Amino acid sequence: MKNSEAEKVLRKLLENDGYSLSPIRKNGELGVDILATKEKQKLYIECIGYKISNPARSKDFFEVFFRAISRLNDEAKECIIALPANYKLGFHQRVKQYSIGWKRIGDVFPELQIWFINKEEMKLEKFTWNKLLNFKN
Repeated sequence: MKNSEAEKVLRKLLENDGYSLSPIRKNGELGVDILATKEKQKLYIECIGYKISNPARSKDFFEVFFRAISRLNDEAKECIIALPANYKLGFHQRVKQYSIGWKRIGDVFPELQIWFINKEEMKLEKFTWNKLLNFKN
């Protein structure tokens, strides 16, 4: 699933859940991928697609992490990294590889969440960063 497709599916799921969404950004335009608001809640969401190459997936993940925490400059209370459900395969290995560091990141950035986008079932699986320490596929 490409970045644009992941974002499109996520936008549909959020709209169905009653969120108002920021406009789709143009190519090269800076800013959060999706700002979703509902009542007083504001979700700052950075979205990436799934690439076949493991090094490319890792690079995308590291980049999206820094984009997500940069939203703290906007006083974000919820910084979300949204990924296609394909990322779940082997995700426990990624978390295990960084286990101590993973926990420390979650402790320092309690705003961080990871959501898995399931296009086939049109649903989201939502996790706080540290809840993924016990993640099993």
